[in-house]
Amino acid sequence: MKLLETRVYRGPNLYGYRPVIRLTLDLEDLEQYPSDKIPGFTDRLLEDFPSLYEHGCSYGEPGGFVRRLHDGTWFGHITEHVALELQCLAGTPVTYGKTRTAQREGVYHVVYSFEEESVGRRAGELALRYLRGLLPEGFADRLEPVADLKKELDELARIAERMALGPSTRSLVDEARKRGIPTLRLNTQSLVQMGWGVHQKRIQATVTSETRHIAVEIAQDKQLTNSLLERAGLPVPRQEQAHTADEAVEIADRIGYPVVVKPMDLSHGRGVALNLETPEAVRDAWTKAYELSSYVVVETFQKGRDHRVLVVNGEVVAVSERVPGHVIGDGTSTIAQLVDRVNADPRRGVGHEKVLTKIEIDHQANRLLAQAGYTLQTVLPAGQSFALRSTGNLSTGGTAIDRTDVIHPDNHEIAVRAAKVVGLDVAGIDLICEDISKSVRDHGGVIVEVNAAPGFRMHVSPTVGTPRNVAAPVVDMLFPQGATARIPLAAITGTNGKTTTARMVAHILKMSGKRTGLTTTDGIYIDGERFLSGDMTGPWSARVVLTDPTVEAAVLETARGGILREGLGWDRCDVGAVLNVSADHLGLAGVETVEDLAFVKRLVVEVVRDSGTSVLNADDALVAAMAPKAGGKIMYFARSPQNEIVRKHVRAGGRAVVLEEGVNGEMITIYDGDRYIPVVWTHLVPATIDGKARFNVENALAAAAISFSMGVSLEHIRQGLRTFTSSFFHTPGRCNVFDEHPFRVIVDYGHNAAAMAKMAELVLGLRRERSIGVLMAAGDRRDEDIRAVGREAARAFDLVIAKEDSERRGRKPGEVAALLTEGALAAGLPKERVFQDFEEKAAIDRAFGMARPGDLVVIFADDVMQCWKQVISWGKDRDGQRISNVPVVPPGRSSVTTTDRSAK
Repeated sequence: MKLLETRVYRGPNLYGYRPVIRLTLDLEDLEQYPSDKIPGFTDRLLEDFPSLYEHGCSYGEPGGFVRRLHDGTWFGHITEHVALELQCLAGTPVTYGKTRTAQREGVYHVVYSFEEESVGRRAGELALRYLRGLLPEGFADRLEPVADLKKELDELARIAERMALGPSTRSLVDEARKRGIPTLRLNTQSLVQMGWGVHQKRIQATVTSETRHIAVEIAQDKQLTNSLLERAGLPVPRQEQAHTADEAVEIADRIGYPVVVKPMDLSHGRGVALNLETPEAVRDAWTKAYELSSYVVVETFQKGRDHRVLVVNGEVVAVSERVPGHVIGDGTSTIAQLVDRVNADPRRGVGHEKVLTKIEIDHQANRLLAQAGYTLQTVLPAGQSFALRSTGNLSTGGTAIDRTDVIHPDNHEIAVRAAKVVGLDVAGIDLICEDISKSVRDHGGVIVEVNAAPGFRMHVSPTVGTPRNVAAPVVDMLFPQGATARIPLAAITGTNGKTTTARMVAHILKMSGKRTGLTTTDGIYIDGERFLSGDMTGPWSARVVLTDPTVEAAVLETARGGILREGLGWDRCDVGAVLNVSADHLGLAGVETVEDLAFVKRLVVEVVRDSGTSVLNADDALVAAMAPKAGGKIMYFARSPQNEIVRKHVRAGGRAVVLEEGVNGEMITIYDGDRYIPVVWTHLVPATIDGKARFNVENALAAAAISFSMGVSLEHIRQGLRTFTSSFFHTPGRCNVFDEHPFRVIVDYGHNAAAMAKMAELVLGLRRERSIGVLMAAGDRRDEDIRAVGREAARAFDLVIAKEDSERRGRKPGEVAALLTEGALAAGLPKERVFQDFEEKAAIDRAFGMARPGDLVVIFADDVMQCWKQVISWGKDRDGQRISNVPVVPPGRSSVTTTDRSAK
């Protein structure tokens, strides 16, 4: 059994709309051995993983997967379930999975969901290793059995605990997602972005992008906080800083015993010692606190219960009584045994992995034991409680009792004032008093701390009482009612025209005043300026745009390759557009047919928001057929209003963009229910070359539909289309025209038969003496697809020069050029009119050498930038001056001058 590939899909993908991992497995000989044919296999598996009995599998009820094991199921399917269960046992519950056959017998795609990527990957690896170790002797794929499964699971749980969002951050992220607010994790800790572009907010634990830095600094300085609260007339203990142990004793003598000794700038109760009544205890506590911090304070001890009052945006949203980690005697068990019993509670874990934390026997616990005259072997009387912690922090083993509904109004007001004095938007006020339901003004009590980034765990999952949704008021504060978290997002896919259409839409949005982020095959653009170059049509580049805090709208060219590699880089879009589907990239990554390709591209419209729009090409049957699966409303575009799909859609009150024939030519027209809206004549759109570049006419139709669906005004759509050109600097490699030579040159990136057919249509519609085509095709396409490029070229070009990309993608030198030539010859182009040059530069030089005044040279470029430089510099010296004696027709080529097309 071989693991052929591992892929991680972090966004919507072909297997669903949630993050998944896909393992591609070749079972080899194990294809002949389902689970029921391996003696003892199922019994050993269930002995190690009894929780697999809970898996319903295809039966939809507990025990379903076990039935499949007994009936016989294959190793890929078993791997899926074990990988899921390992994650569940590690503390990251996941349930979704599927296993499907791949391209050939015995090869399977094993798909399973994950919460934390590193945990999901590790679970898949462990599942494979474990299952191969479970095979009986004699199987070639057998490995040594996993020596210590519990140890492996503990390590997986540690990774999960380390990588998982803490309970506070998790509650905020869950609340945001529940409201449809997109979230992006920005690091491996707890920094999370909520929303996109200019509307984004950030949180780190419970510190928000609205939290003032100076307020956090004040809260971290306990002495300064105490001083400010005292000046505001709020109840606080007397407090002084102690620089030495002797000074700590002097302060305790002065303010009176009992006292508290604690570090001035630490949280989670670290180094805090309460109720100290002797100089020796003060010295010892100061020494321990000083090991953790250079700043130690001594303050008066306030008897009472420890309460945490959570204040968000000036309102008390939850109150919790915190009880220090403790044990209760039963008259027979030792304190050590009682601690073990408490820690066995399944709600307790390490750190923040569960709602409660295990109690550790550390210095503080030993000090309290010694202070009481106990040891770990002491047997407590039945019912007697003993605290092993001075403070009630949950992170040190404490428990929490919800008191939100009983807080006295005076205490409510005091907590709100304390948060405002410090300046925190989210604050945890530690209030010590005997009874939170009684006013501290009448019955005594003090504020001992004001905490920035207060933990939510005690409120979200109290040990006793009602859980409180404390994340909701924080999200309300960050995104008040009516505020938006998303920027308008258009995702554009298709076989051809994606880049030009995306650029058109981005240009229209810019005309409307939006600072737009654009991703294309040649880079990432912000407000028209490219700041990253390369193919940027995948999910990574989408996230770059969406995390930019200056972007007001996003236009994302979305290619097949990115979807297949990683899925989408966002959860939902406002507008999804599919321009066309034709044969390209077939035979790659499991995409064998145009129907397969359509299925891949359909994902873009499947994830359109309910309030959004799916823009579909009604002239393309494969695209039009996507309508039942498309999200939001449907808006079609088509070359003619007589398209039957468009006619029915418009009659039913739908939207469409079509070409209307008029006295002055063709008008791009929007139908919006009963509204008929002329937009612009096609010959006034520069990119269409007087309306002759039909592919750019179609791109303009799509761009108008997308922009209209994004709420752009008609005037801005008109202005955008009228000012959008196909110049190299506007759309590099997309029908760029150069007219400064005696012959016209067009540079294009067309690389498949459909693109060549569109260009042939343009060539045949342009005035020219002769047409010369410099052809290319990617080496990873099928032989028949490369020949098809040559066949389409033969329809339009008098002379053809077949060349090759610099990257041959597995082809031998000359192989692609030969296939292009075969296609051209098969279509009837005479052999003497077909030439081959393996290098692009040589092919362009040959074409320019052949060209005569009035000719048209069309170059299908691989290296677009280098090609354009060669085009604009041809016939010029180093100073840019034209050389007068550049030969037009090279020696020996004078016979290749015919314009007679009858031979074709």
